[in-house]
Amino acid sequence: YTSMTHCATEVYKTGGVPSLFRGTGLTLLRDIPGSMAWFGTYELVKYGMLKAQGIEDASKLSPTAVLTAGGLAGMACWTVSIPADVLKSRLQSAPEGTYKGALDVLQRLIRTDGVGGLYTGIRPALIRAFPANAACFFGMEVARKFFSFLD
Repeated sequence: YTSMTHCATEVYKTGGVPSLFRGTGLTLLRDIPGSMAWFGTYELVKYGMLKAQGIEDASKLSPTAVLTAGGLAGMACWTVSIPADVLKSRLQSAPEGTYKGALDVLQRLIRTDGVGGLYTGIRPALIRAFPANAACFFGMEVARKFFSFLD
């Protein structure tokens, strides 16, 4: 493809409007539980660190604690999300008509690669997830502290 417009036009020509949304259900199946794991793990780890340090105010957590909670949250998110992401990627990248839908992708993947095939790419995702999400949540906490001074 030479541009996003060219890509969208070609995808539309091969499968119409539905082809523009191929994989949307799997994206939601990835993002909803993944977000729950992301935010849930962050809050649980933060709470555990508050209890362990005998602190009641979350804004008093050390930068190391926030970075650790954020990194673990990112890893939890990808651990939950990767199976749906693998299915989504296979469905979206396959030529039109290769699969009948998400269930067909799942059945073929398990038949050829076993259940472990659902976790293709987990190692690099987890390696990247820790620092990326540690920085993300740390930035969020810094911004929260900054904006609390404006009240």
